[in-house]
Amino acid sequence: MRRETGKTSSLPPAEETATAILQWLAEEPEMLGRFLALSGVRVDQLRDAIGDPGFLAGMIDFVMGHEPTLMAFCAARDWKPEAVVAAWHHYSGPGLDSGESG
Repeated sequence: MRRETGKTSSLPPAEETATAILQWLAEEPEMLGRFLALSGVRVDQLRDAIGDPGFLAGMIDFVMGHEPTLMAFCAARDWKPEAVVAAWHHYSGPGLDSGESG
């Protein structure tokens, strides 16, 4: 059975998803390089950036912005894409088409 998020973690689901994405990126040097190039973050800045919700939102945006990347992450971690979508909504807030107010 595929999990939505890691139910055994003590992290909130959105943070757990962001952590899992960062771990996955660290295991995929080409993908990490692409993310760093697009985000403007240097490798030596990662440790500080991890605590920044804007960085986490950008990292999740990176995965969400390219369906093959999203599907590669989900396949590698045996997660449903809906878990990433939920984290994306958590960090990005309501969109113009959501009907929600921020």
